[in-house]
Amino acid sequence: MSQLNPGTNSAAGVGDVRGPVATTLPAEEQQLTKPRSGGAEGGSQWWRHVLGVLALAWALFPILFLVSAALNPSGQLASSDLIPRHFSLENFTALGQDPSRPYWSWFKNSVVICVVGAFLCTFISACASYAFSRMRFRGRREGMLALLLLQLFPATLGLVAMYITFAKISDVMPEFGLNTSWGLILAYLGGAMGNVWLLKGYFDTVPKEMDEAAIVDGASHARVFFTMILRLAMPILVTVFMITFVGLFGEFMLASVFLTDVDNQTLAVGLRALSKGRDANEKFGFFAAGSLLCSLPVMVLYALFQKQLVGGLTQGSVK
Repeated sequence: MSQLNPGTNSAAGVGDVRGPVATTLPAEEQQLTKPRSGGAEGGSQWWRHVLGVLALAWALFPILFLVSAALNPSGQLASSDLIPRHFSLENFTALGQDPSRPYWSWFKNSVVICVVGAFLCTFISACASYAFSRMRFRGRREGMLALLLLQLFPATLGLVAMYITFAKISDVMPEFGLNTSWGLILAYLGGAMGNVWLLKGYFDTVPKEMDEAAIVDGASHARVFFTMILRLAMPILVTVFMITFVGLFGEFMLASVFLTDVDNQTLAVGLRALSKGRDANEKFGFFAAGSLLCSLPVMVLYALFQKQLVGGLTQGSVK
């Protein structure tokens, strides 16, 4: 009888065992790895694509009409079509030629007022949110509820009181009164506390142990706030800045009341004046060209801060 080699048999046995294990998958994994037949499943979802195309066409229709009117050389509303027959840039070149309608002064005023106002509103909201999130003091809960209740009332309720207040300020400090950009910015700062709840919810996600460790090392609350919290909360700060900027850029009520001089008006007030009057039909091309150009600041800001904006809306501060 021939003797069996245990080493050979064990190696062969191991090889026999490893083969099926390496090549055989469980039934559940095999089911997942099978290619899906998208014929019937994709055919039943065709209506979603149709709805998407219709929604896109509905959203792009006013933009296409505005572009067509801006490129229309006649510049009249009656002769504007969805697809213009003739193209011209006369409406764009005429934006800065009419002294009674200083478009570029309106553009500069809007950008300066909105940037400064949005920055100050965001900073004030961040300071208040940090105090409500990190500090414990008497009246903290009542203050938060008061801010929440005040947001239920529209800002137009205090329009008359604000006008009288700034009319009195004009007698003492004319640079901060009516018909001034700084006066309008101060009026906008009255609504700076509207984002406190949003920022406080984000600040609460930042671990308090970081603040305590910094305070143990000798840092003050101001240093913790400016060197740590603001950096960690940069996505939500950019989000609040963008929301405030867009809101101020299209604001009309306060700007129309506070700014009476043509050279000090904003784009919302100036372009609104073009849509009224006897020459509204003839100046529609001017209005369309100005409306297209006034959308550039918002588009540029969204393009520059898109990453921070998405992070502020979807992510937390600590990963």
